[in-house]
Amino acid sequence: MSVLEVRNLQTHFFTDAGVVKAVDGVDFTLDEGEVLGLVGESGSGKSVTGFSILRLVDAPGRVVGGQILFRGQDLAQLSEPEMRRMRGNRIAMIFQDPMMTLNPVLRIDTQMIEAVRAHERVSAKAARDRAISALAKVGIPSPAERLEAYPHQFSGGMRQRVAIAISLLNGPDLIVADEPTTALDVTIQSQILAEVQGLAKETGTSMIWITHDLAVVAGLADRVAVMYAGRIVETGATDQVLTQPGHPYSIGLLGSIPGHGHRGQRLAQIPGMAPNMARLPEGCAFAPRCFRAQDQCRQNAPQITEPAPGQHLRCHFPVLEREALS
Repeated sequence: MSVLEVRNLQTHFFTDAGVVKAVDGVDFTLDEGEVLGLVGESGSGKSVTGFSILRLVDAPGRVVGGQILFRGQDLAQLSEPEMRRMRGNRIAMIFQDPMMTLNPVLRIDTQMIEAVRAHERVSAKAARDRAISALAKVGIPSPAERLEAYPHQFSGGMRQRVAIAISLLNGPDLIVADEPTTALDVTIQSQILAEVQGLAKETGTSMIWITHDLAVVAGLADRVAVMYAGRIVETGATDQVLTQPGHPYSIGLLGSIPGHGHRGQRLAQIPGMAPNMARLPEGCAFAPRCFRAQDQCRQNAPQITEPAPGQHLRCHFPVLEREALS
């Protein structure tokens, strides 16, 4: 059985400007110990997908349809008290800003011990020992001493390590990481990614890593799902998506990475802007920016196809040859 199976997930925001379909019919599965990279530009709906899984979408947004099957149990049908028992215990989230996890006026030990005892009946000493072990796992030196510090006494990278340690405290089956290294410098980012990858393998925890940076998922994820305008447009093994992408949007994302093309070649920008999510065009949402778009694309929304085993595309005219990166 898959750890997570998302079926036709729909999360809409009801605003004065209209209904924003931030997540519009998303499907994917996540297996035991697997890392899925969820990528796309800002506003594609990837973060809202992560928040929807944990039922953390605030008004005026709400999940309006679909199933979120965690170990066969539909999270969309749970009451708020049931969901609260699930969060931080069997499913954890690492936020982009660690201060969304950490309370600035409480010491780290208070927060970590409380995170353990909220879900399990253990002594304060046992919870403290677990907190020290978690801090050591994420590479924080002198963890017993640092446990007595306040969040403001840590650097940004160290605060993010603490947030990751908190997510690991109760041995969750699934971690949703929402661009947790975006605000960090490249050196710290690579250290944290290496540690997270090692921890995922060691503990067997499944993970959804949400990012706009394809270089991050290249070394971290087993599979990649590419999102555009609230929908997943391509899914496949990481090597397959990064070396032979089939969707024109995936090709555009890869072409915009410095050093990905030939020496001296200009970066291949995707023309235009991401669409207004409250007024999506007819047919394929990417058609106005697509170099392969035809009349059919502008009239009819494409369905998901599987041109190769494990590769799923939402495109009328995918690129299936080596021309993808030539």
